[in-house]
Amino acid sequence: MVPRVVLDTNVLVAGLRSRRGASFRVLGLVGSGRFVHVVSVPLVLEYEEVLLRRGAGLRLSRADANAVHDYLCATGEHQPIHFLWRPLLPDPRDDMVLEAAVNGQCHHVVTFNHRDFRGSARVGVTPVSPLEFLAKIGAVS
Repeated sequence: MVPRVVLDTNVLVAGLRSRRGASFRVLGLVGSGRFVHVVSVPLVLEYEEVLLRRGAGLRLSRADANAVHDYLCATGEHQPIHFLWRPLLPDPRDDMVLEAAVNGQCHHVVTFNHRDFRGSARVGVTPVSPLEFLAKIGAVS
């Protein structure tokens, strides 16, 4: 069974800031068939906002940011949101990530912010770091 996950924006930013580390490796496996990454309309809008935000530490041209965004949209499984789990988490942006995971029948959110997803286990979703996720799919070298 191929794992189904939602990638939090902090993993996206970390993977694009540096070619070293687990986040870059996770992004490199997007579209490889090793896992399914689930996206929703609110989530891809947040991806877009983060990719284009000045001050995020990303050195991407607008064209490159759009290409990354388009790739994430093209390779992700689009999940409509049929029901809301709000409010469950302290931050509404994290609730939006959790909604995509729950509706997409994901077991994990790949994130650095485990603390922000306290309570997500009540709906069957647990946070994992990029390195933990790579270990789960046997992609740690």
